Amino acid sequence: MKKALICGILGQDGAYLAKLLLKKEYEVWGTSRDAQLSSYDNLIYLNIKDQVNMISMMQTDTKSVFNAVEQSKPDEIYFLSGQSSVGLSFSQPIETFKSFSIGILNILDAIRSINPKIKLYNASSSECFGNTGKNAATEGTAFKPCSPYGVSKAAAHWFVVNHRESFNIFCCNGMLFNHESHLRQSRFVTKKIISTVCNISKGIEDELVLGRTDIARDWGWAPEYVEAMWMMLQCDTPDDFIIATGRTVTLKEFVKESFKCVGLEDWERYITYNPDYNRNSDLLYSAGNPSKAKLILGWEATVKMPHLVKKLVEEELNSG
Repeated sequence: MKKALICGILGQDGAYLAKLLLKKEYEVWGTSRDAQLSSYDNLIYLNIKDQVNMISMMQTDTKSVFNAVEQSKPDEIYFLSGQSSVGLSFSQPIETFKSFSIGILNILDAIRSINPKIKLYNASSSECFGNTGKNAATEGTAFKPCSPYGVSKAAAHWFVVNHRESFNIFCCNGMLFNHESHLRQSRFVTKKIISTVCNISKGIEDELVLGRTDIARDWGWAPEYVEAMWMMLQCDTPDDFIIATGRTVTLKEFVKESFKCVGLEDWERYITYNPDYNRNSDLLYSAGNPSKAKLILGWEATVKMPHLVKKLVEEELNSG
């Protein structure tokens, strides 16, 4: 039985990854800052809480990280931990940078010291690329991040590459483009849209307040994306991969589709614009080319935006 340590198991990706690995008969360990006081809502929602071994770990504390690795004795580590909000990174840039850069360095150092055979997946990000323009980013596209979050992810990304090349550690970066599920936190705009649209359809709310809607993203389905994480660590050779659907749409299209799913075609009457939601360095257009993942991993997204929105709306209505 393989053992996996998921750093950040209580988040959206961590919870879905834990469910996937349990199905593959892994012994799953997970970390949070305080395992006794943390909220296990996502694990409970997926009915897997009692199947996971939890450890308290602060990724910026070297001793804490070493203790977690020594206790779990993993074959694979998935580093998904850290400050998860792009918006929040502007007000907490130092905390954001520490959580990713020092966190991944502690993990890499623990692998080198405890067991160099441990395989590592690092959650890099599409935010490293910044605005891609109409030309979809590939694994060779230069980084030009637009936020402290993106800068911090880029630093962690290069630490992984450096350790792979310098110390022959099996470590991979997954540059995942936006991916959603019902487990998204309320501060994410997609969660806000789906929740508000469903409430409008029920007569509970009467408006959806947004900033600019011309921003464009490649939105995918989170449970599919964690499969790609696992696939990367099953390869013979470690490498970095873009994970995306290959289709970029505007937030306006996402909103329109959301209202369509609840039978409200006159969606624009419910929208209120608030310029305070805009940032000067907003990432305007993000597109990724996932062809390398398809070629080498055999991974391809099957859930594109319209299907994704339908799934999110259905789950939101059913959970309410």
